[in-house]
Amino acid sequence: MINATPGGPSPVPVIPDVYAVVWIHTTDVTSGSTPEWELGSWAESWTPAEHARAVQDVRDAIGRGDVYQVNVVGHGSAPYVGNPTAALGRVAALAGARYGGILSATDGRWAIATASPETLVEVRDGRVITRPIKGTRPATAEGRRELLASAKERAEHVMIVDLERNDLARLPGTGPVRVDELFAVREWSGLWQAESVVSAEISGDVGLAELLRAVCPGGSVTGAPKMAALAQIAALEPVGRGVSMGALGWIGHDHLDLGLSIRTVAVDGARVHTWAGGGITADSDPAAEVAEAAAKCRPLRAALASPVSAGA
Repeated sequence: MINATPGGPSPVPVIPDVYAVVWIHTTDVTSGSTPEWELGSWAESWTPAEHARAVQDVRDAIGRGDVYQVNVVGHGSAPYVGNPTAALGRVAALAGARYGGILSATDGRWAIATASPETLVEVRDGRVITRPIKGTRPATAEGRRELLASAKERAEHVMIVDLERNDLARLPGTGPVRVDELFAVREWSGLWQAESVVSAEISGDVGLAELLRAVCPGGSVTGAPKMAALAQIAALEPVGRGVSMGALGWIGHDHLDLGLSIRTVAVDGARVHTWAGGGITADSDPAAEVAEAAAKCRPLRAALASPVSAGA
């Protein structure tokens, strides 16, 4: 078990840490009449200047040799009135969402919508698989060239691939770890992102608890070394990550597929919450990191926008 430094309290404490549904099937939540929904103004948990200062603090920690990379995440929330169902459906339907979906409490007190493109862990056909994502640019021809040519993005990415290889190698009951694909460029809702595929053969008994202990929290949303990165995150981020950066997906009798809950929003009956961030290395530019986090959050907030808020 990871005995990490605890971070800040969750901004949505009404949502439990673990929630399971035996089976549920619903019709398309975006079809039919659109429920009334009005979204207020967004309030950020830190200013751009505070975010940039946190990036510089991580660079300073790297310079001291405390860490190699830390993923720094910001949070924002907005008040709302009305029924969020259609808005959450728009989030779940964002292009490039490998794990697009909605999870909600049976009593209606909270709901989560995810448009995550990233696999935290999958078990299929005798292998355990993870697909870390690191590296982002606008989904243009120039953006693709920049991402492929960026030494900073590639170094950031390879660090996390190595971390994921180590996580799987420490898992009892698995064979040799291999990198099946390295730095492949995929598109998510107007952004290019670099993804790798890391896997290991299951050679013995692998329990669910052991599997989750090995991969959680995900390397792409923590950093390297993982424990030192978690201590930096706890010290720097003003608001807890709550349901973001966790896992959401399916568990079957012969198959497991959990997405890392990046690109995720939560509603708690009064406010809607979003999170976004990025990996910080020695070469990170604070202003560019702030802009990257905003770019990742922008499609989520655009999908959530009500006619009133969109025209404001």
